[in-house]
Amino acid sequence: MNPTSLSILKQYWGYDQFRPLQEEIIHEVLMGQDTLALMPTGGGKSICFQVPAMLQEGICIVISPLIALMKDQVERLRKQDIQAVAIYSGMTKREVDITLDNCIFGNIKFLYLSPERLYSDIVWERLRHMKVNLFAIDEAHCISEWGYDFRPPYLQLHRLRELHPKIPFLALTATATERVIVDIQEKLLFPKPNVLTKSFQRENLGYMVLPEEDKMGRMLRVIQKIGGSGIVYVRNRRETQEVSRYLMNQGISADFYHAGLDMPTRAEKQQRWASNATRVIVATNAFGMGIDKADVRFVIHLDIPDSLEAYYQEAGRAGRDGKKAFPVLLYNQEDRDRLWTNLESSFPTVDFIQQVYHQLANYFQIAYGAGVGTVLSFDVVDFAKKYNLGVLPTLSALKFLERDGWLSLSEAVFIPSRLKFEVDYQELYKFQVQSAKFDPLIKRILRSYGGAFDLFVPINEYEFAKALLVPYQEIVRMMQTMQQMELITYMPKTDAPQLQFLRPRIDRKNLHVDTAFIRERRRIKEEQTKAIYHYLDTENCRSIALLTYFGEHTAKPCGVCDLCLVRAHQGKISSQIREQMKNLLLEKPLPLKELIDQISMGSEKAKLEVFRKLLDEEQIVLKEDVYFWSVGF
Repeated sequence: MNPTSLSILKQYWGYDQFRPLQEEIIHEVLMGQDTLALMPTGGGKSICFQVPAMLQEGICIVISPLIALMKDQVERLRKQDIQAVAIYSGMTKREVDITLDNCIFGNIKFLYLSPERLYSDIVWERLRHMKVNLFAIDEAHCISEWGYDFRPPYLQLHRLRELHPKIPFLALTATATERVIVDIQEKLLFPKPNVLTKSFQRENLGYMVLPEEDKMGRMLRVIQKIGGSGIVYVRNRRETQEVSRYLMNQGISADFYHAGLDMPTRAEKQQRWASNATRVIVATNAFGMGIDKADVRFVIHLDIPDSLEAYYQEAGRAGRDGKKAFPVLLYNQEDRDRLWTNLESSFPTVDFIQQVYHQLANYFQIAYGAGVGTVLSFDVVDFAKKYNLGVLPTLSALKFLERDGWLSLSEAVFIPSRLKFEVDYQELYKFQVQSAKFDPLIKRILRSYGGAFDLFVPINEYEFAKALLVPYQEIVRMMQTMQQMELITYMPKTDAPQLQFLRPRIDRKNLHVDTAFIRERRRIKEEQTKAIYHYLDTENCRSIALLTYFGEHTAKPCGVCDLCLVRAHQGKISSQIREQMKNLLLEKPLPLKELIDQISMGSEKAKLEVFRKLLDEEQIVLKEDVYFWSVGF
């Protein structure tokens, strides 16, 4: 009996039915149709390409800009006995070579690639020989210059059709404006428009935007009042620890999370939070991608996000179970000012960009005409400090250099130590017999990590040290010794971004920088920043402001955001003021000041608004400097 989409879903993921829109997307993919799928955060986008890939012979190529997300998805698939691998910055050429061979000749079902690695000669040529069943483009908004996280390497993804012209594209994103939706399909050369989308409306979410000087105190009160599990998003790694420590000191079970943590630590923190052993996770925006926790009751932002797209994604991690939940954004005037300052810093001058390029080459001692293909661990903070440069302008300069094809820079993410045996079983056994000191370590590796004769496997030196009762540094020394003896290839862990020079070094004055592109990107970024300010300042409804931004123009007030609740409260107060005015004036006529003074509720402004409305309705009339209720006149 041939498997069906539903049987594959049940077999590997344990679900009895699909979520809304998943089945329709999978049907389009199986029919060979290029498809753009827009699904809110938590909608289960990965299932939409994983299920059809499992139903068909061959391998699914997944393009993703986020190394951390790639690694998480690969690890999750392997736990489900699905063969998956990833290629990303920081891997050696030989590591990549072995991985690609396994994709051609082995039983790998999913190959995750960053777009930067996709176009390298070694990857491009091997892709030609793979039996591909689907190209899945994750975070597809990155292909559009109008998108909030534009990545220039995404612009070349249509070239995959040169290798496998009959294989469909599935583009996936949680956030896209009307202009971006059109742009994605045009850039990927869809033969005809094909968009499957679910409304961006989340009726169970009560969006709250609160001006607040004491953000830590307000955060604590929100957590205590709402209860349940939640996420607090902050700007940087240092703040994750500071805020989590503050919450723990206040008796709240909390932990911190960022991309610089090693994989086992991240997995443990995620698991403790997912099982509610930890109530609050304080994190950078590295947290949340691919994490399916349904009972998140609040998501608190202590800083203003850079765009409404980013905010919608992160806020949308609340309330996936359909029950009431609250995304809360706390800000003050300093935060508002910083948003515009950051925008200004994000668009350095051409001279500054050329300076960064020149000093970068000096930093790594790259000679003129040399450096092409060189991959290096890169500490941007150390680099900026050495040359007295601002970190944000420097990062922006690097992005523009990347866009113009001079270099490639990955995000900072933990890459564990890796190991592969370079001799066969017999040679290794002979070495174990001759070298008693190394025998326990080799046995531990063989017991703990399968496949190390064929692939590079991630290892944890601390686990070996603990099990063998020897110092960590001794394990490292033994690994290095075995590498010198050419028994293994050993690559130590790193959490630094990986920088690659894509062209030979040239003189800074001959460095071409696309100024027209920079001007256009600035204009787009200004629009996105103004949209954030509009969201903060709107007086109507938070949900309407978000939905309108994403092209849904018929939304009605949600009734549960901070503005709707204030309006409902004001309506109740107005009714009570109206009733009290009526009773007072029915009892006897009163001058305006005396009437206002005798009303026991509401502000003076609220009382006068009700009074003016009653005058307009002719419920109140003026006669000889006093006001009467209109009954009898």
